[in-house]
Amino acid sequence: MSVSQITPTLFLSGADAPLNAALMSQKGITLIVNATLSHTCPAYPGVECVRVPVSDLPSARLGDHFDRVAERIHGNRAGGTLVHCVVGMSRSPALVMAYLMRYRGVTLCQAHRWVQDSRPFVRLNAGFWEQLLQYERRLYGKNSVRVAAVQETPPPPLTPRTQRTVPPQQTNWLSLVPRSPQMTRMAMTPANKRRRGTKSSSIKV
Repeated sequence: MSVSQITPTLFLSGADAPLNAALMSQKGITLIVNATLSHTCPAYPGVECVRVPVSDLPSARLGDHFDRVAERIHGNRAGGTLVHCVVGMSRSPALVMAYLMRYRGVTLCQAHRWVQDSRPFVRLNAGFWEQLLQYERRLYGKNSVRVAAVQETPPPPLTPRTQRTVPPQQTNWLSLVPRSPQMTRMAMTPANKRRRGTKSSSIKV
């Protein structure tokens, strides 16, 4: 079970975490955002569940829910928020990145680094990246990154155990390339990497 802390009151996970009542109580969760098609929302006293019934496909309109989910996360003053999908790799990180752009004043490039620092194995599909780019343009009038497809080495064969827990790997991820090449990875310090307007290094996702 892997729960990643994004902010003191915002958490990201797969579908197993919200089923653990003790963990939800320990984290002070009062709002669960369920970005799956089939996983049910657990019923806990004092905990609200928001459904985002979107599949993990490039054609799925996850962006239609960016504002609604971001507003609910921002408005949850009673406790912590857990955003989850099936594995916590694509749908839920995209929703969290949209929230960070809207209410934490960061660019898409910075939002991705913020989430990846806490959950290094996030992998959004190409359609969700495009919708996040559109959302960034709507918020800031421009994009901090551009997208290019990169061919990945095929993953190793799945074992019987991993076949049950890990979704099929995509053959093409995306490479986020910064608009300005002046800033290198070494210049991306903890003090400035989440500040709005800071240029950042290239990202491979």
